[in-house]
Amino acid sequence: MLKKTVCVGTIGAGYAAYLHGNGYEKVSGIDVRLKSICDVNTERAEAVKARYGYEQVITDYHDLLSDPEIDVIDIVTPPMLHPKMIADALEAGKHVICEKPLTGFFGEKGEENVGFKYTKKAMFEKVMREMDELKEVIARAGTKFMYAENFVYATPVQKAAEIIRAKNSKILWLKGEESVKGSTTAGAGLWSCIGGGSLTRVGCHPLTGILWLKQQEAKNRGEDIRIVSINCDTGMATHCLNEYEHRHIVAHPVDVEDVGVISITYSDGTKATIMASDVVLGGTKNYIEVYCNDNALMCNITPTDILNTYFLDEDGLADVNIAEMLPAKLGWNKSFVTDEVIRGYLGELQDFMECVAYDREPQSGFDIAYDTVKVLYAAYRSAEEGRRIDFDEQ
Repeated sequence: MLKKTVCVGTIGAGYAAYLHGNGYEKVSGIDVRLKSICDVNTERAEAVKARYGYEQVITDYHDLLSDPEIDVIDIVTPPMLHPKMIADALEAGKHVICEKPLTGFFGEKGEENVGFKYTKKAMFEKVMREMDELKEVIARAGTKFMYAENFVYATPVQKAAEIIRAKNSKILWLKGEESVKGSTTAGAGLWSCIGGGSLTRVGCHPLTGILWLKQQEAKNRGEDIRIVSINCDTGMATHCLNEYEHRHIVAHPVDVEDVGVISITYSDGTKATIMASDVVLGGTKNYIEVYCNDNALMCNITPTDILNTYFLDEDGLADVNIAEMLPAKLGWNKSFVTDEVIRGYLGELQDFMECVAYDREPQSGFDIAYDTVKVLYAAYRSAEEGRRIDFDEQ
């Protein structure tokens, strides 16, 4: 049954709130009411309110949970806050949208050098206990959990899935990458803030997209295809640079990796490779390549060749978004066009609003979020212990 208006309350007014806002304002066929934006930084929340038309700013997310008009809690906070907020929202009878990654290991509050202090095995075990507890909360809630992984909804990935289903293709090897020149986000170099380094912060995108595509193949062919093992290698490559050599790269890892490569082996003998780094200049690099028995699909997400721009100066361009992670707009650049569409932000919010309105399940839900976190922490174990990790190993 169609619920004509879906009322949303958002927790967090940082960068991701704008990504979601860009999606919400283009959702079609459903009336989306953006009621409340919640952040302790009221100035930041007021800016989001003004940009997207939220009705009010609040500072305590519990006020969202007690509001009978709000149907959906959209969580775009740092991952360390996710599990409690998710559980609280579900127990309050709300549907939940949660940004990536779902959760991680962060150590104790105020603790330093978390990435070195704890073994990755201990991290893996604690995170999986937390995930299993959250799984039980979701199972008994009776409302929907929707995982905001835009790579699942990126238009090239969605088209690749359509082709794989139409041809009944067998995927033999998947390869994906997200690489940047680092992050200016506070705490990006600290395990205690992010729950990992480049693999967690950016590598989770191609990882989830790859896991989802393999699921589409298995479902289409009626096969039971499982992850059987993980191999991983990580490093802190930027530590070899002196201050001058480091000037163009903004990554400053303290106890996290700035380069990581994961290799997945599936039960059908096929493979997937995921790369993530903070050492790549030239803008954000996002892609998934799919190699099948009867086709090859190159999902080029960013940069694209839709619009190439050339500028001799930046006059008048201060408020024009050209691309991410570029220090200047001069010379030739591959410009972002309809970025919220191509990278999947519209697709995910359209799907999530339809799920609530029509009472159906999302394409990206808890199962894919669970597997993503499990792969990431199994990968960290593999890198630290120098061996392959069987996926069901505890």
